[in-house]
Amino acid sequence: MKTGVQYGLEQARAQLPLLVSEAAAGTSSIITRHGKPCAAVVPVGTLNQLTAQKHRSAGVLALRGTGRGLWGPDSSAAVGALRHEWESAQSVG
Repeated sequence: MKTGVQYGLEQARAQLPLLVSEAAAGTSSIITRHGKPCAAVVPVGTLNQLTAQKHRSAGVLALRGTGRGLWGPDSSAAVGALRHEWESAQSVG
């Protein structure tokens, strides 16, 4: 992805077709307001990649901390109880 030039908001508004053509050709443009970057016009492929990355990392990170306290202070006792329950169910079935 190539980074193009920065455009002020009014200039970007006046040259929007150019910004879109540049994005279609693979070049990103930054739009500024009062000299500070506030938006970007990027190729759709770049947006799709960023969105996919966000979704991949969010899936695992969303689970962080959800098992805290699940097993208590001694996880071996909890796992042992689950194994016993499983073995009992297997011998009945």
